[in-house]
Amino acid sequence: MRDRMPILLGVVLFALALLSMSMFTVDKRQYAIVRQFGEIKNVIQAPGLNFKMPMIQNVTYFEKRILTLDTPEPERFITSEKKNVLVDLFVKWRISDPRLYFVSVGGDEQRARTRIEQTVNAGLREEFGKRTVHEVVSGQRDEIMDKMRDKADEDTRKIGVQILDVRLKRVDLPTEVSESVYRRMEAERKRVANELRSEGAAAAEKIRADADRQREIIIAEAYRDAQRVKGEGDGKATAIYSEAFTADAEFYAFYRSLQAYRETFADKRDVLVVEPNSDFFKYLRKGGASGKSLAE
Repeated sequence: MRDRMPILLGVVLFALALLSMSMFTVDKRQYAIVRQFGEIKNVIQAPGLNFKMPMIQNVTYFEKRILTLDTPEPERFITSEKKNVLVDLFVKWRISDPRLYFVSVGGDEQRARTRIEQTVNAGLREEFGKRTVHEVVSGQRDEIMDKMRDKADEDTRKIGVQILDVRLKRVDLPTEVSESVYRRMEAERKRVANELRSEGAAAAEKIRADADRQREIIIAEAYRDAQRVKGEGDGKATAIYSEAFTADAEFYAFYRSLQAYRETFADKRDVLVVEPNSDFFKYLRKGGASGKSLAE
């Protein structure tokens, strides 16, 4: 019995080793392909514990997650105007058919990346060749990305890959082209600015002319109204003077003479040379209520 114990222990260890070699787990982030002598026997897409024939079957794992292809350097493309543009892009993709993916590229991710990059570049060259610089820079970028996603997805389905998105991160002009484009843009902006200034100056002149015309009209109307009011005032003053003169002509003449005396002798330095019997001193020669003359 004791002689059989090592044999039994060896058999148990061998059985455990075979069991461990036949068991494998698949992560939820992975696909698994079971191959026997290079032939695909099973494709496992669900996570969990699985079994295989030890030493006969092999298991290969592939990523189930979304992968990113990002170009290290901008690619150069030619537009319909025969001008170069530099394009920086990235592609989001994933393995959709593990069996076809393994058969097409041998499960080599780098080979799949190369195929995707070639497909996207060829499609972009075709799309950029149909459009001008302005269209690819700003006008139709979204349309280009949508078309490229559909075309690339249609082609890469043949190798078991699905293209989820194609994004143009940046579309720039080469340095030698950028300077000339910027100069043209600057000249165009200056032309537009000069046109706006000219239109503004014309509008300002029109406003000033209209304001001057309205000013002249207002001044003329004000002068007319002032003259009318002044004429009415002079007429009323003349009527009052006439009425006062008619009521007492002698008193009116006396009052006017007093005003003349006041204005004539307003300054002590004034000198007036007239004859004593002049009409200017008529009221100075006449006596007042006491019978004396004003001159006395």
